Amino acid sequence: MNTTTALPATAQVALDRTRLLVACYLALSLLTLGAAALLHSDHAAVNDAVWVRGSIVALTSILMFAFATRAAQGSKGGLVRLRIVSAIMLVAIVVIVSLPDPFPLWLKVEQAVCGVLLLGVCVLANGRAVREAFSER
Repeated sequence: MNTTTALPATAQVALDRTRLLVACYLALSLLTLGAAALLHSDHAAVNDAVWVRGSIVALTSILMFAFATRAAQGSKGGLVRLRIVSAIMLVAIVVIVSLPDPFPLWLKVEQAVCGVLLLGVCVLANGRAVREAFSER
């Protein structure tokens, strides 16, 4: 059974923009792991929490990119997964940024940028055009 169909133009534009934001989130997440690898000998800049959080974010960003791609192709399941994961990650980022420890400032700044990207994903993926396009599916 084919679960993807063509979308109205407004929904397609919103989902293409969503996919672009997720691509930026993915790139930033992978660059963060690269930065952690380069700074690994500086234990004040890269601790175990950085590695754990960086790995989780990188893995979820890969999944979110797949979900965004499927949603942009008209998959309702892809959209649902994208909405759930992006909302969960946004909440987790707010917590990370607000915690006093154990994350260094550079990671909190990176996570804040990721949070802005994911806020855009949440707004677009839950926007009126997308909701209406998928309400009949």
